[in-house]
Amino acid sequence: MTVVAAVQLWQARGLPTGPAPALAGTLTDGRPASLTALIDAAAGRPVLVAFWATWCPVCKAEAGNIDAVARDWPTLTVAMQSGDVLAVAKYLGEQDRRFSTLIDADGRLAADWKVRGVPTHFIVDGHGNIRFQLVGYVTEPGLRARLWWAGRFPQ
Repeated sequence: MTVVAAVQLWQARGLPTGPAPALAGTLTDGRPASLTALIDAAAGRPVLVAFWATWCPVCKAEAGNIDAVARDWPTLTVAMQSGDVLAVAKYLGEQDRRFSTLIDADGRLAADWKVRGVPTHFIVDGHGNIRFQLVGYVTEPGLRARLWWAGRFPQ
């Protein structure tokens, strides 16, 4: 367990802490979306921000976890370097995924968040502060526990 924690800390080095960077763009359905709007709509609840890619096998393996969490917690995902709106929407449809997804075809959003690999996850509290950064496969219970913690114990 100690080795796993150490690896996760090493993988998350350099990721942003404190106030979350701006995150805004177009969803696969063409609507505009932003982290600020999601936080406002969440009314104090923490939110999950997940960077992923269609070409990432680990992302595909954990997509069900993200989908399940997104049914109960405010969630915004970012499809990094995975093509245009049509390509990502087609992929999500084929995989039967329903989570809200911003398109980051050129990787600019990921660069703003200092994401170096996918999947990368952030738990952002209701005040817009990053509480957890996770790189690699994350379980549904692991995400839910961190979201609960960020909501239960605000900074």
